[in-house]
Amino acid sequence: MRSRVALAVAVVLAVALAAGGVWWWRQHEADRDAAARAALTAYAAAWATKDLDGIPFVDEETRAGFGPAVEGLGGAPVEVSAEGPARDGDSATADLAVRWTLPGGVPWSYAVPARVVESEGRWLVATPEQGSPWHPQLPAGETLELERTSGQRGDLLDRSGRPLMPLSTVHEVAIDPVNATPAQAAALEPVVDAEAGSLTAALARAIASGSRAPIPVITYRDSDWEPRRERIEALAPGVIAPTSQQPLARTRTFGQPLLGSVGEVTAEMVQEGGGRYVAGDRAGTGGLQGQYDERLAGASGIRVATSGGTTLFEQEATDGEDVRTTLDPRVQEAAEKALADADLTVPGALVAVDVPSGEVLASANTPTTGFDRAITGRYPPGSTFKVATAYAYLTRGITTPTSKVPCPESVTVDGREFRNYAGESVGGTPTFFQDFTVSCNTAFVGLSDELAPDDLTTAARTLGIGAGWADTLGVADAFDGSVPETTGGTDAAAASIGQGRVEVSPLSLAVMSGSVGRGTFVAPVLVDDGRQPRPSPIDGGAVARLRAMMASVVASGTGTELRGAPGGPVRGKTGSAEHGSDPDAEPRVWFTGYQGDVAFAVLVEEGKSGGSVAAPIARDFLTALAANASP
Repeated sequence: MRSRVALAVAVVLAVALAAGGVWWWRQHEADRDAAARAALTAYAAAWATKDLDGIPFVDEETRAGFGPAVEGLGGAPVEVSAEGPARDGDSATADLAVRWTLPGGVPWSYAVPARVVESEGRWLVATPEQGSPWHPQLPAGETLELERTSGQRGDLLDRSGRPLMPLSTVHEVAIDPVNATPAQAAALEPVVDAEAGSLTAALARAIASGSRAPIPVITYRDSDWEPRRERIEALAPGVIAPTSQQPLARTRTFGQPLLGSVGEVTAEMVQEGGGRYVAGDRAGTGGLQGQYDERLAGASGIRVATSGGTTLFEQEATDGEDVRTTLDPRVQEAAEKALADADLTVPGALVAVDVPSGEVLASANTPTTGFDRAITGRYPPGSTFKVATAYAYLTRGITTPTSKVPCPESVTVDGREFRNYAGESVGGTPTFFQDFTVSCNTAFVGLSDELAPDDLTTAARTLGIGAGWADTLGVADAFDGSVPETTGGTDAAAASIGQGRVEVSPLSLAVMSGSVGRGTFVAPVLVDDGRQPRPSPIDGGAVARLRAMMASVVASGTGTELRGAPGGPVRGKTGSAEHGSDPDAEPRVWFTGYQGDVAFAVLVEEGKSGGSVAAPIARDFLTALAANASP
């Protein structure tokens, strides 16, 4: 009996031991599975951070090759995950799902096999028998290279569909720090009008940092390159000037700053571009080229290749689209010539609008760099605003052209004195027509107490000032003017003569003159998007009277400088506007008007008067326009 019990106990113990061994073996194998999976997962996670220092490799040289292999992809982020890890003995494999986000947000995905092996209780990443662990088609020892490609850039077109900035040859002068000497850098400075010592200092900094990249100096178009070519070429090999193609306007000043330019992107553009740009890209900078860069440039292409030249991934570039403008090169050149010939020592602007359509024909500025004050500037209009004020007076029945409205030397409103230009006055009892002709401030101020708070706002808007077209013009930061409702007293008095809180841009004044010439208001357009603005009605009787009064300004009033101007009769209005707090500062001076199908406005930021400074520029503009009239 005892032997049977002992036997039974022995059997039970044997079974228990066997079961325990199986359990232990299974647990041990599960632990190895988990460790292998953890090793593959850690490897994938480390790759995603581009830091493999904490990952054990069978061959440390394999790990060291990771950085150089992917360096060519720059800062492109990568996501990596281990898919379906499986262990077989002391080896485990998985497919790593790799997804790079290339510049411009372009995804590049592929799978690469990975293997880990067990050694002394650790799982190590093994080197593949063939190729690279970083891409299945990357040969061992080669690296990944990223190339950005570009399609054909679209053109900014003029109103006839011709390119305003066709592709032209440019010469990109640069210093080669590998071959340049300080003497060559110093010799280049006077040739390119650089500050003495600036280029030698730039060369010294490049040499000290070990940089081998060319140091950009200046880019010349052919006309500017030829007079300097021999002197620059004599400085080779330290100074280089490779050629490339770049959109260029017909001259350095043509349409600047409205059109902008195309050049290498800045660090700020790269930082704020949301991945659209990388260093070395070329893009529109400023003006319409910058504003419409995405449309003009299209989408960049991406090519990833091995250092041996094998393409691994490619997304082709798409060509850009043209952007049609309403600019007329003939009118633009006439405007720029008039400003240049004036030889101003202060900023100025001249803008022109097509009367029948309201389209902008020209926007010229001096200086020719900086912001486009013709379209985006904000200035008090002075007496040019009397066109809108007169429209309010006429349509509200406050006066008529033949009504007698005194023009004393000064008039006081709520303790504030308003005076005429140079203390002038008109004796007797002049008519409102005569007051407008000689630009009598006191006559306009004397009638201002009859204005309702919104009369000037409504009149100005009817003629196009503050009419809400800034967002549809097609130019960023355009200003269509601001004429707040008046509060009576000195506020209404000042507004009636274009002072106080009234602000305009030169373009908004040209729009006003065009409205008078057309007899309706049409929102101006500069970038043509195919829409046809609807005209808004203007009181016909008031327009007819305004035309007559504006003609009188030129015939016998403050704008006689334009009497007999080539191209036909001119109707217009002069203006001089106080600004700032300096009572001795020269005023902003204006002339706005229209001749035939061209309405225009001239601004000079400081001058004696609109009639003596701005009106002669307007005459030169019309003279140049007539001389270059289309056959």
